[in-house]
Amino acid sequence: MLFISTALSYLSSLFSPHPRKCHDLTLIIHQTNAPPNQVYEAAQLYLPTIELINSSTRTIQVSKTPRQETVKLAIDSGEQIVDTFEDINLNWLYVVQTFPTGQVTRRFELTFHKKQKDKVLTSYLRHVVTRAEAIKKEEKILKLRSVNSPSRVDLEHPATFETIAMEPDLKTKIIKDLDRFVRRREFYKKVGKAWKRGYLLYGPPGTGKSSLIAAMANHLKFDVYELELNGICSDSQLKRVLLSTKNRSILVIEDIDCTVHDMQNRKSEEPTFTLSGLLNFMDGLWSSCGDERIIVFTTNHKDRLEPALLRPGRMDVHIHMSYCTPHAFKVLASNYLGIQDLNHHGLYGEIAGLLESTEVTPAEVCEQLLKRDDDVDDDDADAALAGLVNFLKLKKLEETNNIDKPETQEGSKC
Repeated sequence: MLFISTALSYLSSLFSPHPRKCHDLTLIIHQTNAPPNQVYEAAQLYLPTIELINSSTRTIQVSKTPRQETVKLAIDSGEQIVDTFEDINLNWLYVVQTFPTGQVTRRFELTFHKKQKDKVLTSYLRHVVTRAEAIKKEEKILKLRSVNSPSRVDLEHPATFETIAMEPDLKTKIIKDLDRFVRRREFYKKVGKAWKRGYLLYGPPGTGKSSLIAAMANHLKFDVYELELNGICSDSQLKRVLLSTKNRSILVIEDIDCTVHDMQNRKSEEPTFTLSGLLNFMDGLWSSCGDERIIVFTTNHKDRLEPALLRPGRMDVHIHMSYCTPHAFKVLASNYLGIQDLNHHGLYGEIAGLLESTEVTPAEVCEQLLKRDDDVDDDDADAALAGLVNFLKLKKLEETNNIDKPETQEGSKC
């Protein structure tokens, strides 16, 4: 939300490090979470692209993640940045305030001559927001956020649709559905539907649900929000959470079957949200608060879900994450061993037959491909495949003898 202050009080001007003139106007741009202030977040991305360090600069923020090649600069509290736009002089000031209660507020103050008000409110701020979106796409900065807390980190998961182990037809189906969704803004508006899409990923643990979510985010360049419903105490809190998410984002709710199970078995006096509140969150009026959003639910047990949750409009696309197949294994062999043409390898036929007759997750196969015998060359792909054959044979023998599998026990945790 953009707060516009038409004048500064005399008291605030006394303590301001950069006193304003009487003909100046200052826009106060607060950081907000529900909903997020787009102008504030745009300013965070835009300002480091102009000259941060000038003659009056005293301090500057510097950061770098392990995967970033260069350091990133950011404006520090109390520092001023000068910008120009179509012959307009603009002054940005970043202010962080900490109150005795421990509450911290952050804001930008944008000061300029009053006669430029109309151009700043329309052209300049639109320029800042547009430039920020372009910067985000150029740098491919995706964020992983927890809706239940203020934590936020860069999403650096390397999964793409080229690297995930999945049947080619299913992979193509998902990509086409995602691309069709993002280009149908006017269609959703025309038919009167909220511009959102729900996905249900179901299947045993270790079948790649998290990797698929990361691939979806990297494909669309969407931020990812993780929502832990067990931390939600009421329907109103659930609504506030929905308002705190941004457009062009993926909201992830994992183990939805466990959440519903826990919700239904809580004591009546324990605070919680209701099933009707959850349904309204998925496709009711509150679901339309924001555009271009994808909600992804995951579960190990689709059969435990309420039928009301599964219908289109709530979970539009159901994707079964299956055990490893020969096609999926070809992707893994390419990723882990660098083998591009597996069809002509002497062990592929045996491996394919074992995969078709044995329930093995892609995660288990990956673990075997990572293993190496200390006495064998690390780059020996043949040795890795031979080790996988032995593992699959043992796995098949265990299934034949009805030995409980670890993933079955883990999947029954709720």
